[in-house]
This record gives sequence, structure tokens and C-alpha cells, in this order.
Amino acid sequence: MNKNYDDIINLPHHVSSARPHMSAIDRAAQFSPFAALTGYDAAVKETARLTGERIELDEYEKDALNDKLQLIVDTLGQGYQIAVTYFLPDKRKAGGEYITVTGEVKKIDEYEHLIILRNGQKIPVEEVIDLDGKLFKSLQ
Repeated sequence: MNKNYDDIINLPHHVSSARPHMSAIDRAAQFSPFAALTGYDAAVKETARLTGERIELDEYEKDALNDKLQLIVDTLGQGYQIAVTYFLPDKRKAGGEYITVTGEVKKIDEYEHLIILRNGQKIPVEEVIDLDGKLFKSLQ
């Protein structure tokens, strides 16, 4: 058996007195610019990100929503807080997510089909699936 390294195999590990010890993450970062598949991790994460599907309302639900919108128009400026649940389409892939925001309606723009809140947020009427608040308790 050849024992070429017997003279150094049991020596203590060298520690530099001129340079601080580098962490494993910092050592690995030295080689990251040489990754063979640049952007692959981002593509995998984007593909794995889940999006929801848009819910289609039936005619009864659309009528109920229109009644609520008309009630909002009739009571504009009275300070009612409403919760608007609407679909926000994803900018990168099919689908999106449902978001609920709360605020006072400033205006309903019938030309642009937007609900405009006092804070300036604009919500497309076509994306709204629910309106909730004290204002609507009389409709139930």
C-alpha cells in the first residue's frame, strides 16, 4: 500500500492569520456567477406560484350585485364603509386572486365601469363578486 500523504495527513487545519474566516454561504457565493442555468430558479418559483380562477356569477347574483351598486349610488356622501371583494388578474400568468378592500365609495364611474374609493383606489365593476357592509343589511 502506498502512503504518499502520511507526512501531512495528521497536521492541523491551516487557519490564516491575515484573513478572517469565511462562512460557508460566502464561500458558495463566490461561485454563483458561474451557475449554468441562470434564471432557472426564478422560472421554477414562478411556475410553482399558485393563482386562483375567476368565479362567474349567475344572473341572480349579478342582479343582487346591481341592486347593491344602485344603493351605493343612492347613498353617496353619507359615509358608509363598504367591503368590496374583487378579482385581481395576475400580470404574469393565467388566473389571479380575490382581494377584499374596505373604504368609502367616492364615485361610481358608469362610463369607465369603476368603483372609486375615497383613497383613490379604482376597482373594475366587472371584477367585483361581493359588496358588504352595514348599508346592505336592509337588503338581506
